[in-house]
Amino acid sequence: MKPFGNLISFEEAREIVDRHVLPVGAVEYMPIDASLERVAAEDIVALHNTPPFDRAGVDGFAVIAADTRGAALGNPVRLALRECLYAGSVPGEVKLAPGSAIGICTGAEMPPGADAVVMVEDTSSADGYVNIFRSVSPLGSVGLKGEDIRKGERVIEKDKMLDAGKIGVLASQGLTHVLVYRKPRVAVMPTGEEIIDIGKPLGRGQLYDINSHTLAAVIRGSGGEPVVFPITGDSLEAVRASLDKALSADMVVTSGGSSMGEKDLIINVLEECGEVFFHGIRIKPGKPTTFAVVGGKPVLGMPGYPTSCLLNAHLLLGPAVRKMARLAPRRGLTEKAILAERVSAGSGRQRFQTVALDGHMARPIIKESGAITGTARADGYIVVPEDTVIEQGHEVTVNFF
Repeated sequence: MKPFGNLISFEEAREIVDRHVLPVGAVEYMPIDASLERVAAEDIVALHNTPPFDRAGVDGFAVIAADTRGAALGNPVRLALRECLYAGSVPGEVKLAPGSAIGICTGAEMPPGADAVVMVEDTSSADGYVNIFRSVSPLGSVGLKGEDIRKGERVIEKDKMLDAGKIGVLASQGLTHVLVYRKPRVAVMPTGEEIIDIGKPLGRGQLYDINSHTLAAVIRGSGGEPVVFPITGDSLEAVRASLDKALSADMVVTSGGSSMGEKDLIINVLEECGEVFFHGIRIKPGKPTTFAVVGGKPVLGMPGYPTSCLLNAHLLLGPAVRKMARLAPRRGLTEKAILAERVSAGSGRQRFQTVALDGHMARPIIKESGAITGTARADGYIVVPEDTVIEQGHEVTVNFF
């Protein structure tokens, strides 16, 4: 049985993990439709003007703006009407003659000689003529060539996350693939002879492996690629062998075996193979959390109890994976609420209390740390500082997962 080391604060633990986690440098080409929330690994420079030609911004009539001078509802200007241009139509070579107009649809290329578009709502047409009831200025309702994107300009910066709008920019340039950073590969290493894979029948004293699935979900949601390893037995040899294989990934996260029981062997192997930076955090739940670096790879040892494991995954693992994936820290979504019942942090430990929102009320979910529903039924959590009691009826800040 190995005792905990000096317990450190959550803030210290978070700073240590952040200091030893580095962004992934490997890159790969991805189809643009598979690149959502990936990070650009190079500057993207426009290959084409967007739009590639002057185009109508509204449905109406392409005109010479000077021909509409003085037009009003009671004093229309009458112009000879030529053909109609639809989006995708190619206008002829002959310039628009003064005193005439061409029907045009939104997005169609402007005909030579025309310098404005009159909205169809400001016109009436019959017998080969169109009456203009409102004057327009040069370039009125016209989208100019290159007005959105100019050929040669940088349209996406390196290290920016690709969202739907940026993917649209890539498509506007005719690009089918984009160079992005590879997702960080995070090995998930479950331990414990009492847990078995889902889908198998439970034996006496056995539990299904919950943590591999919740950890993998947090990794995926943080921009990483989980690599789940087989359940490791409770022996030093088994833990060593599994860790050795898991270190092929960019980071390793273990679950179980990080406490101080006789079969909690992770800490022994980590001390033997690498450098342990902390073993134990002054928080509840999640006290038996470990962090080490082995062979240059960060290893985060999570508690085996599902709520402790998942809550710490949200708090520590998720931000670490986002940094490795070169994604900006997730913006904290919070909401003020009234605490429905008294919550105490206890002596010497900061408490992350899961809560469910019921209107303006935050109802604590009081479950032991082995209960996965303590997190599954929660909307978020509140932070209760060390040696602090928050009484029923007080306003609290709910942090959403």
